[in-house]
Amino acid sequence: MRINPMKHILAPLTFLATLTFLGSAYFSTFTGFRPDQLPVPQIDPPIQPAGWAFSVWGIIYLGLLASAGYGLIRRRADPAWDRARLPLLASLIIGTPWLAVAGWNAIAATVMIIAMAACAIAALMRAPAQDRVWLQTPIALYAGWLTAASWVAVASTAAGYGLITDSRGWALIGMTGALIVAAAVLWRKPAAPEYSLTVIWALVGIMAKSGMAVPEVSGLAAVGIALLGGLAIRQYFAARAPLAL
Repeated sequence: MRINPMKHILAPLTFLATLTFLGSAYFSTFTGFRPDQLPVPQIDPPIQPAGWAFSVWGIIYLGLLASAGYGLIRRRADPAWDRARLPLLASLIIGTPWLAVAGWNAIAATVMIIAMAACAIAALMRAPAQDRVWLQTPIALYAGWLTAASWVAVASTAAGYGLITDSRGWALIGMTGALIVAAAVLWRKPAAPEYSLTVIWALVGIMAKSGMAVPEVSGLAAVGIALLGGLAIRQYFAARAPLAL
């Protein structure tokens, strides 16, 4: 009989990586790239959410910790959990030094957060229906925020290097990209409205900060909130509807 060498190790590794990921936040904070990190200083870029929006990390951290702890104790060798653990573990490992990297190199931080988001989305896609509250929900909240944050990083860095257009143009590009990715995720994973919550939360933060000063950005954020909210509700109930005979 073939023995899976990862059967009993992924759960403790995920728990350890979660602890290091949470611990990194104790030593570093991040609310956007500093103006002096980029050739074209980005002072209050329009795609940057308001500072209070970052408080969602408190919920995400607690959710990830509770999930890792429950998985270690109750689902240590569960193959369904392991399928989601592997990409989640990769995301957490990349994410542990991210705050430190973001403080000195915007390009490296942008590449890293894109990888973090991709791995988190992969973990969400693999999350089983069982233990939804303990596994899918924390991953979905984490992946949703990273979806928005990765496009914020792309837009801020690209504008900071003067590529193609200015910060307003990149804000529109970044939000459009985040909405396309979020819609695709919801389409592939209909019963995961938790994912849309943190994307919407980021859009609310962007809209609140931009306000009437940048109406095109605030307007797109409002449209995105409506579209994602409507799609999440539609997909969720469609996934729960019984099959027609």
